[in-house]
Amino acid sequence: MIFSTLERILTHISFSIISIVITIHLITLFVDEIVGLYDSSEKGMIATFFCITGLLVTRWIFLGHLPLSDLYESLIFLSWGFSIIHMIPYFKKHKNHLSAITAPSVIFTQGFATSGLLNERHQSAILVPALQSHWLMMHVSMMVLGYAALLCGSLLSLALLVITFRKLLRVFSQSKGLLTETFSFGEIQYVNERNNVLKKTSFISSQNYYRYQLIQQLDRWSYRIISLGFILLTIGILSGAVWANEAWGSYWNWDPKETWAFITWTIFAIYLHIRTNKNYETENSAIVASMGFLIIWICYFGVNLLGIGLHSYGSFTLPSNLID
Repeated sequence: MIFSTLERILTHISFSIISIVITIHLITLFVDEIVGLYDSSEKGMIATFFCITGLLVTRWIFLGHLPLSDLYESLIFLSWGFSIIHMIPYFKKHKNHLSAITAPSVIFTQGFATSGLLNERHQSAILVPALQSHWLMMHVSMMVLGYAALLCGSLLSLALLVITFRKLLRVFSQSKGLLTETFSFGEIQYVNERNNVLKKTSFISSQNYYRYQLIQQLDRWSYRIISLGFILLTIGILSGAVWANEAWGSYWNWDPKETWAFITWTIFAIYLHIRTNKNYETENSAIVASMGFLIIWICYFGVNLLGIGLHSYGSFTLPSNLID
């Protein structure tokens, strides 16, 4: 009873704090950056990390095993993974803009986990024989942390694509408008437009410079986080193969979850191959990473909703069996 109450309190506290952090980010969209608001959002993410950590530890003590046996627990662990990724640049004393990605990710996963849509989420049950293994901690934790890192890196690549294509659309619309005005008003209007463009050259150059710096920063952080996630995913798949051999007598069964995990691994292997090429283009690697964002959700969540295969677990109506 005490553990259940403490778990509920920590869940509500972490959810409330992360909601405040997102509100702060929305405020900064309409006003100039305020140091006090930035510091508050950072402290809020740190407090959220400790609340989710306390929640996992409490459930671990209450259940007697690492809380990774169903979809509810894996979603909480996934939100914990997002908060860990946010803490990495914080401890390196770098200015951290990852909370714009990690904070919505935490509130989405934790909000869905506590929404009541998942059945048997708070019930303690004895693990099925296949899950009663020391590989539970190794395999599942690596997979979920890998998903968290790959999702964050993919979202950074999506942001990169949005900024890049907005720039291209703006340049296209400006050039089109300039041509229209030139043909409509003749040479005098063209000269006026040219003078106006020259007056704004320094401002536009400054904008392009900061946009270029932002794109390069997003690309760099996306590459680092996806590289980390790829390593974790590889460890998770290999440890899962060993576990599968112990539990089912075969290293690989082409189960739907295994198949989509392999597809996910392949997509991000292609991303890393493109990214490490000397003549790579930022947009090409970002497009592959953006595709990977959808593939991860199909692998992690979509396959489970079908309720088929050896890895189906914690869906809306189906009982839990096994998790990745």
